[in-house]
Amino acid sequence: MKSDENCLLILRMNINNMSADVSRLANESYISLETYRKNKKSVKTPVWFIVNHENIYVVTKENTGKVKRIRYNGDVKIAPCNFKGKITGDWIHGQARIVSSDEQEELIKKRNEKYGFKATLANLFTRGKGNYVVIEVKIL
Repeated sequence: MKSDENCLLILRMNINNMSADVSRLANESYISLETYRKNKKSVKTPVWFIVNHENIYVVTKENTGKVKRIRYNGDVKIAPCNFKGKITGDWIHGQARIVSSDEQEELIKKRNEKYGFKATLANLFTRGKGNYVVIEVKIL
């Protein structure tokens, strides 16, 4: 068996062990992350994400609105979408938290591996929005 085939087999095994909601998202490029303002109004944002150990992770910058909203209220919903935010699947309820800084490095690396050159470009265009923050979404 070639090493590429071994990697594919491991990925399939990991996906099969995930919850059905998370495994449906594993091959998507974007999800819509719905967060809530203090006045309870929802805000939907299309974001890149990775799946790791049955949780969804979003890498963003610390001075974005979604980070401020999650710090206030961790209730979120996610759904697969296209790059413009058009929903392409069912909404899933979750609980979000900001990941501690010692956990972030590996997750940022995985995001960069998934999105490649696009992630490098995004890094250049978002320099003024502060340091990286990783948001973890646990499916409820």
